Amino acid sequence: MSDLTPFAALLAARTREPGGASVTFTIPEDWQQGRTTFGGLIATLAVQAMRDVAGGAWDAGVKLRALQVSFIGPVDKGPVRVDVQVLREGKSVRQVQALVEQGGQTAALMLGVFGAARETTVPVMAPGQPAVVKGPADSLQLPFIPGVAPNFTQHFDFRWAEGRLPFTGADSWSSRMHLRLKSEPVDAELLTVLLADTPPSPVISRFTRPTPASSVSWELELRPVADAAQGDAWWRVDTDVIAAAGGYVNQVTKLWTPGGELASIGYQVVAVYG
Repeated sequence: MSDLTPFAALLAARTREPGGASVTFTIPEDWQQGRTTFGGLIATLAVQAMRDVAGGAWDAGVKLRALQVSFIGPVDKGPVRVDVQVLREGKSVRQVQALVEQGGQTAALMLGVFGAARETTVPVMAPGQPAVVKGPADSLQLPFIPGVAPNFTQHFDFRWAEGRLPFTGADSWSSRMHLRLKSEPVDAELLTVLLADTPPSPVISRFTRPTPASSVSWELELRPVADAAQGDAWWRVDTDVIAAAGGYVNQVTKLWTPGGELASIGYQVVAVYG
């Protein structure tokens, strides 16, 4: 697939009626993941819509603190509408709902929690980034194989530092990856949401042939950080399956900035079709 739509260009093409509570995006084929659109992109577009509709009057210090996502139905290429509703605006915290619809069908439901920093006596607790065996230059680059790798992976540079590649029949429950977006710099908040859902579940490394896996729900907790260098800088994402039964796995993912600061913690329920 030679013609790719950069993430920034996809955002720039969005439309909204003046004063309206809906934002429409057009999703191209190169952002697809099997029969649906890459879930991280859907969530990121919803956050942008929340900002467009509700965030115009907010102070710059109001940051996305948490995002709760239910993936309900597939999102095909083409127009998709995000309807935004402000549920509550408190002194520090704003709760905003986003309903993603396509073709008259509900595709995803999200709740964004935005909050301003507050005075507190609690000291800052900043976890350190664990070391990995290999840096980006020494790690295995994940290739794009048409028909095997999802289309959206063409937009990212993946380097596998620890864990095993998908469909290698490995006895593995974890992965450690260096990654970056192949695009011009974008808003750090949006980039955090986008990158946090990028790695495949480690469970698919246990299979010996391509086997579908799909996120059912995702809870992302963000820790706004000053260090969010982009460009050629490498982020790191660590994913661990913590439980598995009945065709579902529970996993936790930590995203680290290029400077080694924790940017987000995500919890997912993933359905595995194999």
